[in-house]
Amino acid sequence: MKYRSEIDGLRAFAVVPVILFHAGFELFSGGFVGVDVFFVISGYLITTILINDIEKERFSIVDFYERRARRILPALFFVMLACVPFAWKWMLPSQIHDFSQSLIAVSLFASNILFWRQSGYFDAAAEEKPLLHTWSLAVEEQYYLLFPVFLVFAWRFGRERVFWMIVIMASLSLLLSEWGWRNNPTANFYLSPSRAWELFAGSIAAFVVKREGVKKNNALSLLGLAAIILSILLYDARTPFPSVYSLVPVIGVMLIVMYGTSDTLAARFLSAKAFVGIGLISYSAYLWHQPLLAFARLRLVQEPSMPLMGTLALSSLALGFISWRYVEQPFRKKEAGLISSRRFVFSSSLFGLFAFAGLGLGFQSGAISVKFSPEREKLWDNITAISDSRYEAIYPDVCHYTGLTGMQPAEFIENWNCYTGFPDSLGLKARVAVAGDSNAADVANAFRQNRTPVASMSGAGCSLVPSEMGMHCKSMFQHFINYLNADAHFDILVLTNLFTESEYDSNAIHEMIRFWTKFNGRILFLHDTPRFPNHYQALWQGQVPMIDLSYHDLVLGEETLKILKDNDIYTLGRNELFCEINECSYFSSNGDPLISDERGEHLSVVGASLFGEILNHHLATQVLDGQ
Repeated sequence: MKYRSEIDGLRAFAVVPVILFHAGFELFSGGFVGVDVFFVISGYLITTILINDIEKERFSIVDFYERRARRILPALFFVMLACVPFAWKWMLPSQIHDFSQSLIAVSLFASNILFWRQSGYFDAAAEEKPLLHTWSLAVEEQYYLLFPVFLVFAWRFGRERVFWMIVIMASLSLLLSEWGWRNNPTANFYLSPSRAWELFAGSIAAFVVKREGVKKNNALSLLGLAAIILSILLYDARTPFPSVYSLVPVIGVMLIVMYGTSDTLAARFLSAKAFVGIGLISYSAYLWHQPLLAFARLRLVQEPSMPLMGTLALSSLALGFISWRYVEQPFRKKEAGLISSRRFVFSSSLFGLFAFAGLGLGFQSGAISVKFSPEREKLWDNITAISDSRYEAIYPDVCHYTGLTGMQPAEFIENWNCYTGFPDSLGLKARVAVAGDSNAADVANAFRQNRTPVASMSGAGCSLVPSEMGMHCKSMFQHFINYLNADAHFDILVLTNLFTESEYDSNAIHEMIRFWTKFNGRILFLHDTPRFPNHYQALWQGQVPMIDLSYHDLVLGEETLKILKDNDIYTLGRNELFCEINECSYFSSNGDPLISDERGEHLSVVGASLFGEILNHHLATQVLDGQ
């Protein structure tokens, strides 16, 4: 296959935005599309190699897997090995547990499945997972395992029919991604069936180039480059992905591949030495960037500064060069000695996979244990007890849908029965309803702790804005509204959430109002959420966790407040109420933690009780009296 320097230059436009996106640079809000660029490039290159080998009757599945092992595993093993001592030294027990799971999953080429089950890609907790980025490797590895086998068996039908088979499979995968982001966005993001079309897009481009060659077209190749750059700059975490939005960068890559001959402006630009150089080390740089950024976030109590994150981003390129030069290249070039031996490649690859899986299983089973000081052991026992008591208090999969018990949303709705009455109420003389995500579950617990009659329905990650709700969230909330309206004795509905910036947009607020004002009663919009990022790390290092009030800067502007007021919706700020407990402290006046679990935003049982006292007071004096 003829070398195309512009493809390596294109890799630079994939890896650099991904690194800067993960480092937190807002200019690269759509930097995650770099992964999609990688997928298309991989699909193109692999399919081109396979077609050439099959047509020349020299294809060998063993040769193919050997090349993939040489390309992927040495650098991956090197980075995984480098992560282990830092995980051992710096991680909390629960984080070591998660890290060990990722070691096993990476070794099984299934880390995308693990991270789908653990968290969303854009969640704050995901930023602290050193091997999170290996989900994309898992998608590619699954493609490498299955696609060559498909191609060999399908080739008997002829190249043209195989091409149309791939087009059909790509179309079905794209349709699945459109359904997926609406119904299960996390699975849609991580899993291969909804990602396959991006790899198939590269395969389609390979068939076109094989049949017609690369045709010079300055306009189309420049359009392709512009599409990639614009998606990097204009997309953000609110953009459904993958979806039809992904077509912009995907088609952009295809246009460069099919029409970017070496003498086009786009190809000449991408073939600049700086871009090609970064492209050559892009795989190793990609492997290094996430561990560097994740361990920085794990180690530092406060969010790392942008200069530090920029330095780490540059460091990932430097380490990428070292890995490329001294790890990738020796294995790929088949130099003399053991590395040239296929037996050595396969045996060392299997040894590495089993070794890392075994290490992960050792951590999981307790056969390999991290020894902590008695003080830290006691601290972790207290932390775990506080988190467990909070989890029990929100009634998971009874009042608050998690799905962790295996319960399906329809079953949760059918069996939902979450009204707690207090005939001898010593709390608020009213009946309250609460809806939202896990933060709403905490608020419902706050009412129960203060003996206020409350009905609640909440779901993990459920937005209050219909267009941002998953289908199961919308079904849950519609059921809840119907329940409340069937019983005319609820005085107020409290809406609260871990709001994102997009949910404070005036259009989102209008949308939220239209949905929730179906409730026949007063509504309180309880906005923002007190957050203590890395609070466990602070405790682990003997520091006092500090509240991050910068999140408060995101919330309700004058226009949004006016919209809510014009619709007779009351507003209260959770930050302000929380800070009334003990001057924004992490601890109560008695020294009890007010916050629970690793996310640093959920109220402990003590925190919920004290927060509920203050919330009841404000409801009684500001809302229920109509002030």
